[in-house]
Parts: sequence; C-alpha cells; structure tokens
Amino acid sequence: MNIRSLTRGDGVVIGAAVLLFIASFLDLYSADGAPDSLDFPSLWASGPVLLGVVLAGIIGAALIVITRGLPQVPKVAGLDLGQFGIAFTVFAAWSALGNIFDVAGGADNFEGSGDGPDAGTGLILALVATLIMAAAAVATPLVPALKAALLPPAGPAAPQPYGAQPPAGYGYPGAQQPAAFGGQPAPGQQPFPGGQPAAPGQPAAPPAGDFSPFWFAVPVPRPLFPEDGSSTPIAELAPGTWYLAVEQRGPSLVAQTQDGRRGVLQDTSGIQRG
Repeated sequence: MNIRSLTRGDGVVIGAAVLLFIASFLDLYSADGAPDSLDFPSLWASGPVLLGVVLAGIIGAALIVITRGLPQVPKVAGLDLGQFGIAFTVFAAWSALGNIFDVAGGADNFEGSGDGPDAGTGLILALVATLIMAAAAVATPLVPALKAALLPPAGPAAPQPYGAQPPAGYGYPGAQQPAAFGGQPAPGQQPFPGGQPAAPGQPAAPPAGDFSPFWFAVPVPRPLFPEDGSSTPIAELAPGTWYLAVEQRGPSLVAQTQDGRRGVLQDTSGIQRG
C-alpha cells in the first residue's frame, strides 16, 4: 500500500475515524440530576449503535483509505470498494442522527415510562465524527483542496555511481534506469527515443522532436488511458510514486506503470519532474 497516494480528504476521514473510535468508549446516555456514582454504558453496550454507527463508520473509512493506496481498486458487483466505503460512512452518519433523536430506542413511548435518557457524550461525538467522515468522503472527489496529496512526493534519489547496483524496486528515479551510458538500453529493457532521461528543471512538455524519457510524479490521482484512444482507464497514477514518461503525444504523455503497462496521461498539469 502506497501511503503517499492518500489525499487530504483521506486524512480527514482517518481523523474522523479515530474520533469515532474514541467516542465509542464514552457514555451512550446522560440524565439530568443523575448521581456521580451512576455508570452509564458506552456505545459498545448498544447493538444498534455499535453496528450501525461505530463499526459501519470505521469499516467505511478503512475501505476508502485501503482502496486509495492500491494500484488497482478491487470491484464488487461493478462498484469499487471505495464507493462501498463512502456508502458505509453516509449510513453511519444517518444512523447516528437517528440515535440522537431517539436515544432510548422507543422504550420511552410506553405509558408511564416518562422521559427517556438524553444522548451521552459518546453518542454526540459519534454523530460529529460520522458527519465529518461522510462529508469528507463525498466531497473529496469534487473539491480540489481535498484531492491534493496528503504527503508530498519523495525527492528524487541521488545518482548512482557508474557500475553501482541501484536499490531494488520501481517508483523513483534511479530505481530502474531506462538506458545505460551512451544511450544504449539497459539489459532486459526496451530502448527509448532520445537516450537518457532529461535533467530536472527542463520544461515539463518539450517539443516532440526533442523529447527524452523522464521520471515524473502526479500531484493528485490521475487516470491512465489506453494508447488506442479508449475512454476506459487501464490504471490510476498515484501521488508519491515516480513514473516514467516514454513518449509525448501533443499535450499528453505516454507513461509506463510499475508493472510495465503503458498508457496515455491526458492531464499533465502540475506534474513534478524527477
């Protein structure tokens, strides 16, 4: 899981989930004039609150965060798990609101039962946490400020001396060199036009005739489309991971993912070159 692919909205969701977990150990009820010795139950003592508010909210937050860090989002019944997570958070907020309005769960409607207990600190905090969580989950894909990366991309690795073995793995400059010295392709790799990747500080979109492969990172998650022009993305580029641009097509770039797939990055605004 790549934590650098998390957005600011995901950070809000995580914070709200932590607040909800803390609230679950606080009082479910409160009552005016109750003696200090009276020990009210926590949210864990109520099945409907535990299942419909606490666990639904925490599970929803976990699905959102986990799917954000995966290179390819799993789908169930045609919907990705992140969408299920959003639905869980909205359901948790709705359930918390219902429990605030009817804390006693209808038991105070019996004749002679009198007024039921009021909402306790834990239930009130649970409502606040689930409302924040649901709002962040729904708004993250829509609000640019929430779509921004939670953590900045890692800086490019220092150049390796000639003949030294670079660290294993893909995802940052120096991890896998696209070509050896003199513009010759490294063993097991395809040659790229232009020889060596461009040095940092050059324009992000050079003329096609002068293009050289270079490493780059995206500021927010962006889809990678097939080279045949299809509108269905083949992958999603995540912030905090370095990808290799191997070709320029007008304002777009042909990028290569960690598993070797190639696709077209149509939105190249704000990319960071390595």
